[in-house]
Amino acid sequence: MTRRSTSSSASPRLYYSIGETARMVGVNPSVLRFWETEFPFLKPRKSKTGNRVYRPTDIKRVMLVKRLLHEDGYTIAGARKRLAQEGEAEQAELWCEAATEREILDSIRTDVSALRRILEKADFGSSADADES
Repeated sequence: MTRRSTSSSASPRLYYSIGETARMVGVNPSVLRFWETEFPFLKPRKSKTGNRVYRPTDIKRVMLVKRLLHEDGYTIAGARKRLAQEGEAEQAELWCEAATEREILDSIRTDVSALRRILEKADFGSSADADES
């Protein structure tokens, strides 16, 4: 018997469509497709039907590109150069900064749900045992 979650928002999804990703990031899907041609590390997987599917790590990378281009004012060439100059640790830090509040909240929600399941399974003894102490 398979067990289904009662709430679909209890854990973040593994994959998002290009439209969902575009809405989360705040750009048109055509912009995402263009950025894929300009930034080699933006290569989302494709589904069996050939549709782009973005993982949360892909979305963080897209958000980093958006931040560099739209907020920091880099040109595409400048953003590429900036990313090439950064080391792995700095890139990871930049990607973490690009995380959205929603991703952070989803992560916290997942952790709290896991903690709740652990506490529900834990045997703390009956209330009678607690009264004897």
